[in-house]
Amino acid sequence: MNSGENGPQDTGPNGSKSPAAESPQDAESPQDAESPQDAKSPLSRQGSILRSDRLTMDKAAMLRLKRMHLAPYIQLATCLIGKLRRSGGNMFRHQLDTMAILMDYGYIDSVLLKASLIHDLLEDAPETDPDTILSIDDESVDVYKLVLEVTRRPVENKAEFLNRIRDFGSLRAKVLKSADRISNMISLGYVTDDVFVRRYTDETEQFVFPIAERADERMLSELKELVATRREYLRNRIEI
Repeated sequence: MNSGENGPQDTGPNGSKSPAAESPQDAESPQDAESPQDAKSPLSRQGSILRSDRLTMDKAAMLRLKRMHLAPYIQLATCLIGKLRRSGGNMFRHQLDTMAILMDYGYIDSVLLKASLIHDLLEDAPETDPDTILSIDDESVDVYKLVLEVTRRPVENKAEFLNRIRDFGSLRAKVLKSADRISNMISLGYVTDDVFVRRYTDETEQFVFPIAERADERMLSELKELVATRREYLRNRIEI
């Protein structure tokens, strides 16, 4: 559902250490490089793997994450702290939760993770100046485009919005929307408005299942389980 302090340092435009500043410990050794097996991922894009099938993060993925320029995106997301959620908490926490879900599924794609941290920013903080995003690093244009993909346009109703992502969204947009909905469906467990729970659960099955089916079968499986638990909750409410 619905901007870091930087002292002088030897960094590149994307926040990574320059070759001169990179220590031998930080350098990626041949053993740390992604294996040919990883490169067979069906979600590879232009040679850059979006995800790994490993259950735990390996050293190569850790090094990729270490070089990402995430702090400025987290700083931007803090403007959502005051945006409360129906289930409790706030929208800032939801951004971080969405990123954690992506990482839980093995996604260590820098554009995807950066966008997840601000994926509700344009919708829930429309006063945000796009330049505060576009000026962050050398990936910020791609990050901004991805955030736009998963942001509902003023002329769209909810069904049109979700169908646009299903039919025309990039792979990253589909993956991000699937992770976003997993976070929302988990939070739905703390909502006691039966009408809302039923409507949101039905919406997930009708419009988000097809997105997840095109993005990641594992995410689709989790969404189906979450929908089943919410419907069980509704049945128990009726019986009581």
